[in-house]
Amino acid sequence: MRFPEDDPETAPGPPSVHRRAGSIRGHGLSPVRPQRTQAARAVARLLAQFRRGVASRNAAGDRPASVRSGDHSFRPGQQLRPALRPGPYGDLGSRKYLLASLDRSLKRLGLDYVDIFYSHRLDPDTPLEETLGALDTAVRQGKALYAGISSYPPAETRQAAAILRGLGTPLLIHQPSYSLLNRWIEDGLLDVLGEEGIGCIPFSPLAQGQLTDRYLNGVPAGSRATNSPFLGVDEIDKNLPRVRGLNEIAARRGQTLAQMALAWVLRDPRVTSAIIGASSVKQLEDNVRALDKLDFEPSELAEIDRCLAARGGKGG
Repeated sequence: MRFPEDDPETAPGPPSVHRRAGSIRGHGLSPVRPQRTQAARAVARLLAQFRRGVASRNAAGDRPASVRSGDHSFRPGQQLRPALRPGPYGDLGSRKYLLASLDRSLKRLGLDYVDIFYSHRLDPDTPLEETLGALDTAVRQGKALYAGISSYPPAETRQAAAILRGLGTPLLIHQPSYSLLNRWIEDGLLDVLGEEGIGCIPFSPLAQGQLTDRYLNGVPAGSRATNSPFLGVDEIDKNLPRVRGLNEIAARRGQTLAQMALAWVLRDPRVTSAIIGASSVKQLEDNVRALDKLDFEPSELAEIDRCLAARGGKGG
């Protein structure tokens, strides 16, 4: 059988689906470019991910409420992740916003339910009981199988786990940012997740592409960093000495920088999985090869820490 990704005329474009293999998930959104070639590229990526055991996908909705399918055992399932746009009832953690956001997403995608419904950001103006009560309601209504949170600090994560436990809907998983350049979850959050039995699925393990070979020689003209609100040229320049040092360590391990960065995130047994972004089948395959060498020698971890400390700290 010939698959579309084998045809150079339908080579994959920007990510539009979640991808997962082993303990790695990929995600990306591509809501524009409706040309026929883009549709063919999307099909190519879908087929490629299924051939490699990847069966989770993202689609846009409202944020910070998030719906995601693909359960904790990582069996095949739909995934939804809201885009960065406000809904008609605000964009934080009220019960009205969360449940209306979920209903709109399900209607748009033609689904009856999703596997995980996330609260993507702590709302300082809404009691935790209201936000988490909305997640519980979604599960009890059969519109979501599990409840999750994202980017909650350690204390609030423990409080959220207690509230949901009391409601009878356990907190399944937490989605924080985490990478070699951003290690904030090591200051208490991982301990809370381990003690509470909550999964951890970090996003941005490649630090918006900084932990790849994309910027090793500076920022190319027209690249993502020149027009992204999340990644700037100044940040890349500041981190470049550390990134180049990490690249040297990765080369000695026989890995690309991206592969080592993913393996490093997965080194902690409290980390359940990691979300990756890939704009092509080739990138997907390269990232998945991180699974070929997940173990680190203590000396390698120490060298990584020295590299980060000597060239600007561990990140935050």
